[in-house]
Amino acid sequence: MNDEFGVGGIRERVLAAWAAAPVRFREDTNAEEDLALGGYLDRVVVELAQNAADAAARAGVPGRVQFSLSAGTLVVSNTGTPLSAEGVESLATLRASAKRDDSDSAVGRFGVGFSAVLAVTDEPVILSRTGGVRFSRADTAAAVAATGEPGLATEVRRRDGQVPVLRLPFEAEGEPPAGYDTAVILPLRDEAAIELVRRLLGEADDALLLALPGLERIELDIEGSVRVLTDAESRWHVQRASGVLSDEDRERLLADRPTEERSRPYWSVLWALPREAAELPGVVHAPTPTDEALSLPALLLATFPLDPSRRHVAAGPLTDRLVAEAATAYAELLRARAEDGANVLPLVPIGLAAGALDRAVREAILKALPGTPLVRAVEDGTLLQPREAVVVEGSDDAFNVVLAPIVPGLIAAPRQDRTALDALGVRRLDLADLIDQLGSAAATESPAWWHNVYGALSAMVTEPLLRESLGTLPVPLADGRLVRGVRGLLLPGNELTADVLAIFGEYGVRVVHPEAVHPSLERLGALPMSPRALLEDNAVRAAVEHAAEADDPDVIAEAVLTVVAADVSQAEGLWWLSDLVLRDATGELVPANALVVAGSDAAAVLDDEEVAPIDNALVERFGLPALQAIGVLSSLGTVSAADVTLDELPEALADLDGIEDWADDVAPDGSRFGATVGELLAVRDLDWIVDDAWPRVLELFGSSPDLRRALVETVRVVGPDDRPHGALSYPAWWIRERVLLEDGEPLAGRADPAADPILASFLDAAPEWTARLDPEVRTAVGLVRVVSDLDAAGVELLLDRLADPGREVEESAILRLWSQLGLHEAYPGETPDDVRVLDGSGVTTVMNAGDAVVADAPMWLQRGDLGGFVVASGAAADGLSDLLDVPMAGEVADGKIDSEGTEADVPDLVRELVPEAPDTWWEHEELTVDGVDVSWWVDEDKSPHAATFDGLAKALAWSSGRWDQRHVIRAVLSEPDRSSELRLDATFD
Repeated sequence: MNDEFGVGGIRERVLAAWAAAPVRFREDTNAEEDLALGGYLDRVVVELAQNAADAAARAGVPGRVQFSLSAGTLVVSNTGTPLSAEGVESLATLRASAKRDDSDSAVGRFGVGFSAVLAVTDEPVILSRTGGVRFSRADTAAAVAATGEPGLATEVRRRDGQVPVLRLPFEAEGEPPAGYDTAVILPLRDEAAIELVRRLLGEADDALLLALPGLERIELDIEGSVRVLTDAESRWHVQRASGVLSDEDRERLLADRPTEERSRPYWSVLWALPREAAELPGVVHAPTPTDEALSLPALLLATFPLDPSRRHVAAGPLTDRLVAEAATAYAELLRARAEDGANVLPLVPIGLAAGALDRAVREAILKALPGTPLVRAVEDGTLLQPREAVVVEGSDDAFNVVLAPIVPGLIAAPRQDRTALDALGVRRLDLADLIDQLGSAAATESPAWWHNVYGALSAMVTEPLLRESLGTLPVPLADGRLVRGVRGLLLPGNELTADVLAIFGEYGVRVVHPEAVHPSLERLGALPMSPRALLEDNAVRAAVEHAAEADDPDVIAEAVLTVVAADVSQAEGLWWLSDLVLRDATGELVPANALVVAGSDAAAVLDDEEVAPIDNALVERFGLPALQAIGVLSSLGTVSAADVTLDELPEALADLDGIEDWADDVAPDGSRFGATVGELLAVRDLDWIVDDAWPRVLELFGSSPDLRRALVETVRVVGPDDRPHGALSYPAWWIRERVLLEDGEPLAGRADPAADPILASFLDAAPEWTARLDPEVRTAVGLVRVVSDLDAAGVELLLDRLADPGREVEESAILRLWSQLGLHEAYPGETPDDVRVLDGSGVTTVMNAGDAVVADAPMWLQRGDLGGFVVASGAAADGLSDLLDVPMAGEVADGKIDSEGTEADVPDLVRELVPEAPDTWWEHEELTVDGVDVSWWVDEDKSPHAATFDGLAKALAWSSGRWDQRHVIRAVLSEPDRSSELRLDATFD
């Protein structure tokens, strides 16, 4: 076997060196082990591909490499410079590279990459067209043993028989596969080695081709499954940069690097972006993969200096220089992509760095990018440097197009790119500030231009926060002005003519120019131009209220009536429209609320010194409904208000006569503070009704639903304690307080035509015409049908007339009135001095109230010693006592029975007919109470006492709570033989 590469001499020299100094053997073994088990543990594919790229570069031929894994053996074939004696010596000499003469094109820089094969094999073989060489752990161990050197033997024992593999080369025979210049044959050590190689071959991708520009094709045959890597740049956007260090830079940057690196002053950087979505390795390549993390969405391959492990980039000035070059190249890559129309903002470094080197690269990139044309101007699409660009916060694409001509350097700012734009230092303009400036910048633009602006805002106005920023948006008006702020402006429609709008424009009504109208304005607070919206405008109200002083009041009147006539319902609740001055029949200007329609009910009942007939031409032109809507009267008018606070009445009610007094009277406990009325409907102009018109007026109240409701429905007043109570309506209160008849006395308080005759006999009669009125209207105005209709003054009047000695009042009448007065809630301010009482003769008499008592039980009527009796029971008795200030009988007498009596059984038939009757009663020969003779009594224990049959019947009936059965009980007691008859009668009770 020929020794083409002098491997025998190499072995002799190495063995001699080991024998002479066994420590050299230890150092070589340790160094090889560090490389095989450390930095090169999983780099066999990368390192062999790198060697193939270097060989092709030295030969100046296209690099091709084939990896073939089969039957536990990896064969790596490549084109390029074949193996040479220098190459063999390099392989066998750690850290001595054969690439020194080719440093400008070689990728490898240490000459030790081949040691990566030791991670998977102990018997690597290299076959080339110039010869072959192999390495063997077993043969090396035999050669060491053959030296017979005790020192070496000792070192081998200490290492458990482990020896270096790549220090002793041996001759090998064979040829590389056809088409290739060199083949590396690796018999894989075990299944774990096979699995590692299988994985590494599966992970090989375009990054390997990009890292090794000397290779144009990589073929991967994994146990028959073939994959080819070629033409990587068709799948990647690539940016390359390279150069040669000047002597000065070489001296400064390479001073701390190994000798072989100092001899190569070349540097290169490559960035690659995938043309389609692809998974990136996420590490820096130098130029093959390191363990330095990379957070950018690109591949970075650069000639960074590495530490001895070849896993990490070595810190130092050379790395700093390459970081700067990488940043410049990345900026150029993004500029090129931007020129091609790509959005490069997702490629801007944001977020947290993945490591020290990544942080340095990102920081350098963020220094370079602001001065690189990357972002496209909205106006003409030219690329701008970020430092010259500006974005409008909150603006969208459509609005940007509008702003571009007036905002130099404006670029789009999609939400997802805002962080990147901030990182690039792009200046931001606040939308609200820009809107403030927009009026000045675009003051001469046409309404149509503004229409386009509002159209561009269509999407933005749906965002609540952006709507707030657009609050001062300029808007052109129909009168030629440009105003700031949309809210409250009126949007013209088809309901109102331009001449009407022009009239109101002179008074400050702000109507948007028709050519500028857009739906976006309504979203920003403009109001569609309905008659209601126009009438509610403050400028219209001011015009109405000051129409009398205007140069041409008729023009204002015509404009307002035109608007109202378009839809009379739109004027509802706008009470101040009644201040509009119109022409009366004589041509004088009169407020609408003082005008009546000639021949109408209003004209008939209202004082002609307060009202005037309206010019009939206005009625014919605008129609009666429009005129009524603004306060012209054909009948009595109403005014309404909601959520009325009594201590601060609304302006709509201010002209009602006596409204403050009404509020005082209906307020809870006389205090208006905190009292409210949810809805108040009142009738106006009651004080203008002539005295003799009230019969007709009250008939109007009954025939008109609105007037009737305003009069008869009570008002719900809620006090500060949230407790509601009912109160008189304003019209009912006013009529009761203010309407007097011909005799000078009020209409209120008189006897209703349908009043109880007994009650009517004590009251003044109402006029005959009241019989034609609605009964509820009669009650509302104060006519009295029953006692409960009396107010406090009416009760006082009734009591005064009852106490008149000149009147004869029958017992039945007074008993009926007492039962009703005792339950009535109205109390006069003062109690009467004299009261009418029963005198026991069937008629009544009048006596001083101090001499009377209220008998609330029938047994007290036997006590003539107590004075005159006012008779009622239950709650009515209590009410009369308070109303008349007369004590209860039980309050002036003890009601104590003087004798004990004899207990007796109540007859069975009594208890059968009246089950509530007690079982026993107390019989007395003579019965006295408080020293006064009586025939019966019921004591405080409800025990009946009696001295007569009649008294016993009453005592049993009262004690059992069945006073209505006293006559039945008396019949049972006095006529026992009627028991069958009485029992049968009771069946039908």
